[in-house]
Amino acid sequence: MKKTLTKADIVECIYESTNRNRVEVKQIIETLLGIMKRAIKDEQALLITGFGKFECYDKDSRKGRNPQTEETITLPPRKVTVFRLSRKLRNELNP
Repeated sequence: MKKTLTKADIVECIYESTNRNRVEVKQIIETLLGIMKRAIKDEQALLITGFGKFECYDKDSRKGRNPQTEETITLPPRKVTVFRLSRKLRNELNP
């Protein structure tokens, strides 16, 4: 099973490669993630060159089905976030 990289792991990696203390690194990561969250909530595209692009859009309501009861239901409209890998990173993953 593959290990998941957590926020704590990222803080630890940055801490080990810089001259900053853990608390300061954690605050920087929290600030960065806050900026990213705010951009996505405001439906701005979030482009990280060489990594990828996050986009949020509205999805219309649609008809669905309850698989247990076979009952037809209407699913409400919602926001969806998608991530698209950059061409550069995609080529690195699939040479």
